[in-house]
Amino acid sequence: MRSGERRVRTPRGPARLSVDVPAGRPVSLLVLGHGAGGDVDAPDLVAVRDAVLAARVLVCRVTQPYRLAGRRAPAPAGQLDEAWSVAVGALRAELPDPPLVVGGRSSGARVACRTAATVGAAGIVALAFPVHPPGRPERSRIGELDTGLPTLAVSGDRDPFGVPPAGPDRRVEVLPGQRHDLRGDPAAVADAVLGWLRAAGWAA
Repeated sequence: MRSGERRVRTPRGPARLSVDVPAGRPVSLLVLGHGAGGDVDAPDLVAVRDAVLAARVLVCRVTQPYRLAGRRAPAPAGQLDEAWSVAVGALRAELPDPPLVVGGRSSGARVACRTAATVGAAGIVALAFPVHPPGRPERSRIGELDTGLPTLAVSGDRDPFGVPPAGPDRRVEVLPGQRHDLRGDPAAVADAVLGWLRAAGWAA
């Protein structure tokens, strides 16, 4: 597998794979998705990519078909999950051996959680997981995080979408002063992810 961008056909239109291959044999494969109206160049996703790439993690950032089509409003959850699963499957067909870790920020983290078991993930990285809509704590989505897989959740303590609680399989890193975009300190996000991957044996 080579670094670069490619497209993969899904039932919901083409998805774009932005692949970064480390020097040396990959220790793991980390696949990341973007937020609802954002893209894979969000500061936290780029910072994570740069940090773990140096630790021999192969990173792929997936752009959903609706974003490639120029839309900001996300597709329905089932369509997001379907396109994501096809994209991850295409990667695994080329790179079946290293452990697979899935994740993303906000909406991308939700997609990764919902599909983790189906795609055969070993762990999950959830950045700014939106526990509930702003001001609506009764509409909790925390059940999506309860996958039974090792999970790292990184959130800002000022995130209006809430902060996930820790759990038996879930480590939660709360960054002081950060909001939902985690733009204030992307290096801290990257450090948290790299440390967690290393502790699990998924990074050099």
